[in-house]
Amino acid sequence: MARWKGRLIALGVALAVLVPLAYLWATSLVPGNYSAMDMGYADYGGGPSSAEHQHHGGRSVADLVGPTTGTPDVAVTLTARKQKFTLASGESVDGFTLNGSSPGPLIQARQGDLVEVTLVNESVPDGATLHWHGIDVPNAEDGVAGVTQDAVPVGGKHVYRFQAEQVGTYWYHSHQVSSEEVRGGLFGTIVISPRGTAAGAREVIAAIHTYDGKRTINGRTGAQRVDAPAGTSVRVRVINTDNTIVRTGLVGAPYKVIAVDGRDLHGPTPVTAAFPLAAGARVDLEAVVPARGSLRLDAGSAAVSLAIGPADADVPGEALSSETVDLLSYGTPAPLGLDPAKADRSFEYRIGRRPGFLDGVPGLWWTINGHKFPDVPMFMVAEGDVVRMKISNTSGQAHPMHLHGHHAVVLSRNGVAATGSPWWIDTLEVGDDETYEIAFVADNPGIWMDHCHNLPHASQGLMTHLAYEGVSTPYQIGGAVGNKPE
Repeated sequence: MARWKGRLIALGVALAVLVPLAYLWATSLVPGNYSAMDMGYADYGGGPSSAEHQHHGGRSVADLVGPTTGTPDVAVTLTARKQKFTLASGESVDGFTLNGSSPGPLIQARQGDLVEVTLVNESVPDGATLHWHGIDVPNAEDGVAGVTQDAVPVGGKHVYRFQAEQVGTYWYHSHQVSSEEVRGGLFGTIVISPRGTAAGAREVIAAIHTYDGKRTINGRTGAQRVDAPAGTSVRVRVINTDNTIVRTGLVGAPYKVIAVDGRDLHGPTPVTAAFPLAAGARVDLEAVVPARGSLRLDAGSAAVSLAIGPADADVPGEALSSETVDLLSYGTPAPLGLDPAKADRSFEYRIGRRPGFLDGVPGLWWTINGHKFPDVPMFMVAEGDVVRMKISNTSGQAHPMHLHGHHAVVLSRNGVAATGSPWWIDTLEVGDDETYEIAFVADNPGIWMDHCHNLPHASQGLMTHLAYEGVSTPYQIGGAVGNKPE
């Protein structure tokens, strides 16, 4: 009898452990085919909601397109391939290319140009898209598989059209299985110059990317040089296409930080400190080539650098400064064009981490407001709203947070108000135990991803959406097309 009693007790203990685990496992399973709008729960940020403005029905993402008529000023065809290729410096990489190279071609446009890009997928097996990182294009042109379009299958093509109204430094990349495709090389750069200027004049593009552990600038390892006469004022457009922050900056002369994420800074002053460039973010640096010697762009690794100056000039060998440019106080104030004190919606985006299951897999998973993907908040807005958002991070790691389709201004960090130039961002590094407040105007209707641009983190559930009331999507995540928007 005692033996049976012991067995019953052991069975009860086992059931007490296994039944909750089985429940957690089952409830973590993600459907094989679902709409982004069916994820989680709607958060209206204290703003109104009504039956006619629910997030099903109304306008379709597919209708929120760029110009459908007119001859493009810039027309480009990009052919995506999965292949072995050779870096500009000679190393072999097994990854992805656009028109046979990685990075893909630089796209140059002037403000007001109609841009048309045709993506042809020749051999990327999981499909591909093009997302215009930092350019607030109409929603249907945003290139997010399963949200704004279907991934382009092998043998297929997709045409993107948008007006190039935002001057600045940007990049494009696949938003289908992006943690693999971007790392493998499926990306390129795009620069929009002001009207009436010569694109590329006295400019240097510097796209930082790591292939198979090899840090590169523009697809080249080691030291490289761009010729520029002494006394030349040079604008260096630095793009971080990797998954982690890069301490970058110019050595050899003081420089100014003149633009961040495509937005000019007000009242920039010369610095010699390093600039902390978030994953996915861009910074424009301006300096004058010294009378003797040259400038050197540091890309966060001793193994790679770019010198700018006369062909026979010495390259400065000193290390990048240990000090850091702080955009919270850099530059001088200027009008914001919005009043954050009169926000129509206020949201919290709390990043955490906890053990559990995600799609049946046990692990330590990212959370948003205490919820694991896909049971995460959907931030709901109406067109014209002024929106405030508090982003806090207690997850143990830093996260470069990227909001599609909008630029936001930083109001404060850890309770300290911004006092410098308006700091407009589309990608913001939120360190562990940091809290930022940002604000923006909801002026671009659609369904927009809001995610970590450390792309493996996004694939592990650190992503949600900003959605406009009355907008729906006909596309599905998963399914026969295999849309995977991380």
